[in-house]
Order: sequence, then C-alpha cells, then structure tokens
Amino acid sequence: MSLYQDYVNQLKQCLIDVIVSAADGSILPADEGLDRWCTKTADLKRSNNTMFFAGNGASAMMASHMAADASKNGGFRALAFNDPALMTAVSNDISYNQSFALPLKRFANPGDILVTISSSGNSPNVLAAIEAAHELDLRTITLSGMQENNRSRQMGDLNFYVPGMTYGMAECAHQSLLHCWLDIFMEHYGDNL
Repeated sequence: MSLYQDYVNQLKQCLIDVIVSAADGSILPADEGLDRWCTKTADLKRSNNTMFFAGNGASAMMASHMAADASKNGGFRALAFNDPALMTAVSNDISYNQSFALPLKRFANPGDILVTISSSGNSPNVLAAIEAAHELDLRTITLSGMQENNRSRQMGDLNFYVPGMTYGMAECAHQSLLHCWLDIFMEHYGDNL
C-alpha cells in the first residue's frame, strides 16, 4: 500500500470513529449528534442569534473559514474571535488565556452558541472560552482530538471527538466535520427558515 493511501485510510478511519457525546456524558451516534447541532443552528437562525467560533493556529483559520461560510452560505450570524488587534491586545494587557473568553463576554447574548476547535482539547484559552460560555448560559459545541480524556471533550452540550493522534489527522477531520455540519444544515434545515 502506498504512503498516500495509508494516510487517506487513517483519515477515513478517524472520521468513521468520531465519538459524539452529550453534556451528560452519554454517547450519541454521529448522525444524531449532527442532527442536534443542525437543530441548534436552526433555532439560532430563527432567533437571530450568533454562532461564535474559537480556535488556535490552524483551528483559528478553520474558525474564520466556518464563520465566513456560515454567515455567507448558511445565512445566519457568525463570528470568529481571531482578529489580530483584539487577540494581541487582550493577550498583552490581560492574559492570553482570556483571548476568546473576554470578547465572548462582551459580545455574546442568551441564545448564542460557542463552537470550539482544538486538536488537543486542552488549550487554556479555549477552555476559558467554554467556561465563559457556561457563565453566560450559552450552548457549546466542542471539536477535539488526540487524547480521549481531553478537557474540552467533557465541557460542551455536544462534543465531537476525533481519535486522531496527530495534529494533521485531528485538523483534517475537524475541517471535514465542520463542512459536513454546515452542508447538512443548508441542505436539510436552512431553506425551511
């Protein structure tokens, strides 16, 4: 087998093996998890609330990408908190751990949703954003990878865990999951709103 085919097969297996859990720790079939995410998105769109995306590094780019796609293609309000001026000001003047939590506290309203993307699931600023979302009574959806016992996997209303052990596997699978969610939402939910 070629190295390329081996990599593709590993990525495919990561997507097949995604584990979705609810806030109470119960395990859901992936279809049910995506359906719940789409339902939450439809509720958000109907109420004109906002979906916030947060992540670091490649996950920050996914956050920006999905906020743009969700707003432009999905037709609902979406933002990513990775503006360089805002992130560096909060990081320098307050703490890097607050780079997502502080803006969330300034911009979020009841009924909003926070989506976090973290390959390790243990990024301190992502965890602080989830904690801020809990304080604000927002719904939370987490995407994580690598270690099964990562912290963010246990903190969301819906948690999508990818059992990929490298950043490449986790990031590729997260991007696929994000597009899967938005494509399903647009095809099966978006036009009815």
